[in-house]
Amino acid sequence: MSKLLFLFFILTFFFQKKEETYPIGQIKTAQGEILFWLYDETPNHKKSFIELAKGKYWDSLTFNRVIKDFVAQGGCPDTPEGFSKSPYLIKPEFNSKLRHVYGAVGAGRDNNPEKLSAGCQFYIVQNKKGLARLDDNFTVFGQVFKGMDVVDAIVNVKTDSKDAPLTPIKLDVNIIQLSSKQLREMGYSVK
Repeated sequence: MSKLLFLFFILTFFFQKKEETYPIGQIKTAQGEILFWLYDETPNHKKSFIELAKGKYWDSLTFNRVIKDFVAQGGCPDTPEGFSKSPYLIKPEFNSKLRHVYGAVGAGRDNNPEKLSAGCQFYIVQNKKGLARLDDNFTVFGQVFKGMDVVDAIVNVKTDSKDAPLTPIKLDVNIIQLSSKQLREMGYSVK
């Protein structure tokens, strides 16, 4: 009987359905960790963020523009050319269900008429009332579910006349995989 029980456990182990995981944006800074959901509704922006994070694109860059009650923005190549040094541009993926609420993660852009996003630029909305004026002008591709206290701290640092932190806030951007259970434990429910 013990051989049958052992065989049952072995078969159960090999045929268990592996729990599905989801790609989660992770930004680590000296101030702490920020985690955010990446929306399937914006597939090109999601894919771009994942590829650049996995390629360590942002790991030598900073939160280069931080404004209290507005945004914490990062990913600028820190060159005078700014957006023109983005690795590529992305067509907008506006979605009426994805809005610039507190904690929304959006794609930066310049004033180009096609509203193309810079592949390198992202920002996190820090205004607790949201920023409705940005809706349908900038693509929202994620939502912070852990670490808004970190974002709040970042936008409160001392800055220069161009809103750049006097002490650089270095980025360590990654993609981590979390299960539904892990996300629920952090207060985020997969829709």
